[in-house]
Parts: sequence; structure tokens; C-alpha cells
Amino acid sequence: MTSLLRIELRKLLPYSTFWVLLVLQCFLLFIFFYARGNVMVNGQMAGAELYQFPKLWMHLAYVSSFLNLIPGILIIILISDEYAFRTLRQQVIDGFSRANLVQAKYSVILLLAALLALYVVFLGLGFGLYHRQDTGNDTSMFSNVQAIFYYLVQLVGYMSLAMFIAFLVRKTGLAIMLFMAYTLVVERLIQWKTPDQIDQYFPMKTLGALTPNPHAEVEQLMLGVTETLSPLQALAPAILYVTLFCFLSYQLLRSRDL
Repeated sequence: MTSLLRIELRKLLPYSTFWVLLVLQCFLLFIFFYARGNVMVNGQMAGAELYQFPKLWMHLAYVSSFLNLIPGILIIILISDEYAFRTLRQQVIDGFSRANLVQAKYSVILLLAALLALYVVFLGLGFGLYHRQDTGNDTSMFSNVQAIFYYLVQLVGYMSLAMFIAFLVRKTGLAIMLFMAYTLVVERLIQWKTPDQIDQYFPMKTLGALTPNPHAEVEQLMLGVTETLSPLQALAPAILYVTLFCFLSYQLLRSRDL
């Protein structure tokens, strides 16, 4: 997979759209987390609590999850452009298998998820150390950092779904519309008519359970109590969905002309 990733990077690094969306993602992550800490709650700024270790990691993972569509859209653009410019066909002519093509795109997904998760870690350290009130408890700084790992898995899940939709539709605009429609509207409408015991295992709800709202009790008071998986419980189903999306992507490539 390392050689496949190297080939993908040769295509990605000169690609301006890749850098624009990546910088946009990083900039919005910073703005979202900064803005969330400046919300007034009961006459006080929320930042005093939000930026304190170790709860900071849960807050940061939750806020970051609102921007998962951007990496997914990036994956769709990358794949649909390869269809448009016949790059996938040329790679098969050059000797790559269709499984190699999926592995190459999956290696890009893993790299992007790792880079964004690492950026979120540095973002958390920056905000946390700047606003730190207690300097005597260094052991608590990373006690909830596993929330960032759950965020990483969530990113991989979103981008794997985007990869499958891109291979399914092939057209950039239509694929983006379908991706956004399913993640934001379609599954939620299905959930509305489905018991919680069942819909908690739906793809988007499972992925969403990886980064729960740290103030879920307030949300439940406003929207009502719903059954959801804990991040640990959602981990295995989320990985299964990632595997499923990759398998379906391969099946599409294998059964279609490029």
C-alpha cells in the first residue's frame, strides 16, 4: 500500500483543489472551536470549561465532527476527476488491478484522516495550554484523548462512504449532492420512522455516536431521549461499515467498465 500511496501523492500534491479544501477544513476547525468557546451560557463565557483538560478532547472531537462533509467532498472530487480524465483506466492498462485502485484511494483516506486527527490534537493542545487554569495536574492532560481516535474512525467512515458514492455515480456534482442528501437528510428521515433499537445501528447514527455531544443531557431535554451507542460500542459497527463501503467500491469497479 505504501507504493500505491506514493503514486497517489504524486497526483495530489500539485492539485490545487486538494490544498484549498484541506486548508479550508483546518481553518474552519479552528474557527468552530474558537467560536464555541465564546458562546455565553448563563451570563458566562463557555470557554472557561470548554478549554480545560481532559474534557477538552470530547468537546473538540464533537465540534470537529460537524465538518466531516468537507473531506468526503474532497474524496468525491478526486475520484470523479479520475473518471473524467481516464486516469483509472490508464492505471489498469499499466498493470494495476481494480483492487489496487480501491487500496490506493483507501490509503489516501487513511492519510487524510490521520493528518486531520493530528491537527485536531495540536489544536487541542494549543487551546488547552493557553487557557489552562490548573498547572499542578499534568497527568489529566491526555486522559480523554481517545476521543480523537474515535473522531479519526469517524472521518474514515465518512470518506469511505464518499468513496463508494463517487465510484457509484462518477459525476462530481451528482455524487456530492447524493452524499450530502444521504448524510444530512435521507437517513434521518428513515430514522424518524424506525425504532431506536434499530436505527442506532444505521451508518450515520453509528458514526455520529463516536463523537457524542458532551452536553447530551441538555440535548435530550430539548429533543427527547433517544437510544444511541456509546463511542466504544459504536467502534466495531463503524469499522464494519468502513469495510462494507470499501468492499462495495471494489465490486463496482470489478463489474463496470472504466
